[in-house]
Amino acid sequence: MSEPTPLLFQPLRLAGVTLPNRVVVSPMCMYSAQGGYANDFHLVHLGQFALSGAGLVFTEATAVSPEGRISPEDLGLWDDQQIAPLGRITDFIHAQGGRVGIQLAHAGRKASTYAPWRGRGAVPTERGGWEVIGPDGAAFDPTYPTPVAMTAEDIARVTADFVAATRRAEIAGFDTVEVHAAHGYLLHEFLSPLSNSRTDAYGGSFENRTRFLLEVVRAVRAVWPTHKPLFVRVSATDWADGGWDADQTTQLAGQLLNEGVAVLDVSSGGLTTAQQITAGPGYQVPFAAQVKAAHPDLHVMAVGMIDRPEQAESILQNRDADLIAIARAFLGDPHWTQAAALALGVKPEVAAQYARSTRST
Repeated sequence: MSEPTPLLFQPLRLAGVTLPNRVVVSPMCMYSAQGGYANDFHLVHLGQFALSGAGLVFTEATAVSPEGRISPEDLGLWDDQQIAPLGRITDFIHAQGGRVGIQLAHAGRKASTYAPWRGRGAVPTERGGWEVIGPDGAAFDPTYPTPVAMTAEDIARVTADFVAATRRAEIAGFDTVEVHAAHGYLLHEFLSPLSNSRTDAYGGSFENRTRFLLEVVRAVRAVWPTHKPLFVRVSATDWADGGWDADQTTQLAGQLLNEGVAVLDVSSGGLTTAQQITAGPGYQVPFAAQVKAAHPDLHVMAVGMIDRPEQAESILQNRDADLIAIARAFLGDPHWTQAAALALGVKPEVAAQYARSTRST
């Protein structure tokens, strides 16, 4: 009898969408858009991963409003004119047999900053910067913009922006939407006591600090087609005393499951310069495993320094996660999926034009 197919290369059905395998290209900011518009760079960059057989390819963090961009060069989906350029990408990935998702985001107090290779900290208005918003008036660090504390009206407006961007994502042909609530950006800022000093209904208790995210998720789920899965990315811990932690993440995960979230994408950090991260291969997997053990009906995606096929397969076999998100390893080798298949004894499923290729591990 032949060996069973490794879990990494078994399909996974999420709502009405079937992923051909469990390999996911994690959202990675490329800082290569102008005015929020996707261009040929994004088509080639994202398309190459589908050509090598990745089951699900995510866009980078895509801002739901102009002031929600991390940098002036971020992708956006706040305007109907931004739909068609993204549609080129979804059409191409679908033609290769892959699935494609979009990560919708608002950078909050970490907005209006330079792309990493252009500088650090706040972009001044004369260079395209803008006023930023956050839970309160505290900046991420002294080099970053000082945010304006959001009013209840601002919270309602941003929620509506997520909804409008979700509707555009459906028109653009995306198979899934991920709400970005990690890495110190706006929704994460509301979750953590270290960045949320509010005294109204959106600050203080766990219930209040999670309110904004749950409102956004509920509103997005209401307009996103029921046959398409909804993802949420969280930072499981701030890696800092008094901050958001794994136990709060696990509690939140149950609420997100009840709101119709199909997959929790478990990352960590990014909220504070005081973070003390102990990094290493698969260092975030225990957080994913904790959520999965507490909520077996919720699909969980592991991410963070997972770059070896055997490592990815072991995570799935241990039932620590259902999906494996990979970032930097794909930048180093866009054909990582093909190489992983060969390493695990599976015939790679790649585009016909690449069938003559031979690879070894």
